[in-house]
Amino acid sequence: MARKGIHDHNTDAVARQTADTSWAPSDPRIRGLLESAVITRCRPIMWGSNGTFLVTMHGENGAGESHAIYKPRRGESPLWDFPHGTLFKREMAAYLVSEALGWTLVPPTVTRDGPYGVGSVQLFIEHDTEDYFHSPVRRDAKAAGRIALLDLVLNNADRKNEHCLRALDGRTWAIDHGLTFHTEPKLRTVIWDFAGQAIQECLLEDLARLRSALQPGADLYTELCALVSEEEVAATRRRAKRLAQNGVYPDPGTRRRVEPWAFW
Repeated sequence: MARKGIHDHNTDAVARQTADTSWAPSDPRIRGLLESAVITRCRPIMWGSNGTFLVTMHGENGAGESHAIYKPRRGESPLWDFPHGTLFKREMAAYLVSEALGWTLVPPTVTRDGPYGVGSVQLFIEHDTEDYFHSPVRRDAKAAGRIALLDLVLNNADRKNEHCLRALDGRTWAIDHGLTFHTEPKLRTVIWDFAGQAIQECLLEDLARLRSALQPGADLYTELCALVSEEEVAATRRRAKRLAQNGVYPDPGTRRRVEPWAFW
């Protein structure tokens, strides 16, 4: 996507990304905008096994336009191991877990109605399209270490290099979380760079806090149970607990990248 003019004004920096085609992830209005803005254009993205669309959205009260990624339930291909019609909800659930950890790795995501029915709508991140396939560690080791932990917590079955975007401001974001939260071992990832290393104390504290937030009756627990099953939320809590207790990035040895692997 072509880059447009770069804003230097502080007021613009709050409301826009570095390029001016999308709202800023840090805008306090962002979830409300994604939920309520009118979708004025919807263009298919032609790669991938599920229906994915780049949409243009128009916000009221001077918010202007933005791009977002729309994944409708109707566009999901049937899978043998994930319940049909749930992948868009898992995108939203992954965002909520990332926010609960305080890591802000997943772009703002909502579920809402769109041109092809209900689906997930995620803020489009302006990024360097030439930087997809480099190892995330080469871009941002701090972010990569957190993404690796997030994938362990979520039981991510589909972490590829191209799912780690380098924004125009240099920040690394993680996208595509439809294949997450399964109760059975599903972990497939390209990020094994931290295997066997100690997890930083501050990240262990984040994981412990997440475990508490996933207790029955807590707000996050209730939100997630509206998106995935109670059994899947309980499994997520167990994974966070195991990581916090062990204090190290798990190392599957020779089984890296080969097949789904479980550390719990």
